[in-house]
Amino acid sequence: MKRLIPVLICILFLCCIQKEVVEVEKIEVKSVFEEGGTIPKKYTCDGEDISPPLEFVGISKDAKSIAIIVEDPDAPIGVFTHWIIYNIPPVDKIPEGIPKGKKIDKPFSARQARNDFGFYGYGGPCPPSGVHRYYFKVYVLDTVLEDREYTKNELLKAIEGHIIQYGEIMGRYGR
Repeated sequence: MKRLIPVLICILFLCCIQKEVVEVEKIEVKSVFEEGGTIPKKYTCDGEDISPPLEFVGISKDAKSIAIIVEDPDAPIGVFTHWIIYNIPPVDKIPEGIPKGKKIDKPFSARQARNDFGFYGYGGPCPPSGVHRYYFKVYVLDTVLEDREYTKNELLKAIEGHIIQYGEIMGRYGR
């Protein structure tokens, strides 16, 4: 019996601290490239280096804002962040060529965080060699975030508990 008491205490403790698991609805994300396809040169550092158009199928009527993070997990230094944009109104399409800068007003009002290139806005694929994967991660939120600058980790923390839908599209680019 004495041996069971610590086990029972651990089980009780784990049950009490377990967070509620919330199911997040999936959305479909489309662009000018297919899932797993090649990102056109126009949207890379070898082209115009502008953000590609994105389309979201099935945005919830409960959506208050959208956040997008674009990452390259194949970078030699580890995951490299190419774009962080948030407080996008709940639109179903984002045109190509979103302006660079902390705050944008056109084609909608939104905020952008500093990417791993060191500037605010989209920085296209620019692998040093080989083919890399680029994940466009789309978070549909039930809130508008505080109007301030976030790092990627701060943004991910801020959206915890507010993600009502999620989708992504992965494209490839190589040199």
